[in-house]
Amino acid sequence: MKWPYKLKHRNRVLAKVYRPCAGRLSYRVVWHAAGQRMMKSFRTFSGKGGARQYGEALVKELAAQSQAITLTPRQATDALAALERLASFHQTTGRKASLLAVVCDWCAAAAKLPGHTLIEAAEVFRRTAALVQRRDVAEAVEEFITAEEPRTVASRGQRPQLSPKYAYNRAIQLRRFAAAFSGYAVCDLGKPDLDVFFASKQLTSFTSKSRNHHRAAIRQFLAWAVRKDYLANGHRLLEADAMCPERANTAEVEIYTPKQLRALLKAAAGPMRAMIAIGGLAGLRTQELLRLDWDDVWRVAGHVAITARRPKTRARRLVEICPALAAWLEPFRAHVSGPVWSGAEITWQQHFAALREAVKVTRKANGLRHSFCSYHFALHSNENLTATQAGNLPAMIHAHYKGLATKKEAETWFAVKPAEIPRNIIPLKEATA
Repeated sequence: MKWPYKLKHRNRVLAKVYRPCAGRLSYRVVWHAAGQRMMKSFRTFSGKGGARQYGEALVKELAAQSQAITLTPRQATDALAALERLASFHQTTGRKASLLAVVCDWCAAAAKLPGHTLIEAAEVFRRTAALVQRRDVAEAVEEFITAEEPRTVASRGQRPQLSPKYAYNRAIQLRRFAAAFSGYAVCDLGKPDLDVFFASKQLTSFTSKSRNHHRAAIRQFLAWAVRKDYLANGHRLLEADAMCPERANTAEVEIYTPKQLRALLKAAAGPMRAMIAIGGLAGLRTQELLRLDWDDVWRVAGHVAITARRPKTRARRLVEICPALAAWLEPFRAHVSGPVWSGAEITWQQHFAALREAVKVTRKANGLRHSFCSYHFALHSNENLTATQAGNLPAMIHAHYKGLATKKEAETWFAVKPAEIPRNIIPLKEATA
């Protein structure tokens, strides 16, 4: 027999068998696959399990271009071990995956983790990632509203952390949001859902300012949902196009005339007169007026003290009491403590509306404060001074109140005094006698 023994397929040599030689006591089948020289050793040449039998089967597979033949013995061993490990994983967890899928996933993950292993990445994820719980949007909204209620209750002598009126309006906005997603879980919300919500007929009928308020309420709700593990931390819902704030169209500022202020003060009685005088001649916000105590009026001579627990910005400030305001407040000297207005906000609004109607003065949105800021700026031509008195930013004063009144009109406004001591003011001692 001529060595090496050639194994052919259609007269084409695809493998050779080499006989034992010095240093090698076995028969060796040699072939080439995928550009590499492959070799396998056998103890015998012929017979079952011999080199010749293996070689003849090999050339048939090579002729059929079998991919398995291209594996080296070590690669074949690794492949078999990997398949056994996948089978064990499937049996233990019930999750099935092919060897190809596992390798593809590993390569994709390893490319994103240079210098780190998948085990390290999994450990970090396990420590930091929250397990999101499914929670219906409507149920989550009600839970959020209930959780925020304690913040609307003020401690004695203190301002609540959250304005009850603001909480009430926010609850309306969030319930409107929840109604649009009946049957949805919070974790199922997507950016397209928010786009559809803000494109709805109801939302488009609102002003841009109102839509911005809805956006603010939704942001707060989503942040709370993340803390409660109802929503993944990387939800990206705030990146929705509809969540971008709109430029609000600022309504035109309307102010009362000095003649209208005089008519309102003359027709008012009791605490209503004090509220109108302080609002128009000191420029307090409505909420600051409603929280004002008589002690704040008299504690600092010549000034109304707006304490940190009362203003919108939580910043202390002193508002100067001009001579006209001092004259309107003088009959109330007997009131040393207690709220200036003891009723609710809605009662104040109703009484003020009835008073305006009685003297035929049309409504001006936030008119008393707007009037004060406009006339004060016209009188002093100093936005910093007006901003200090109003508790606002100089840029806001300049942008909204410049050019709304002349200096002469401002002088007339701050000269509106009572003609005589009002007779419809009952001193506190007489009222309690």
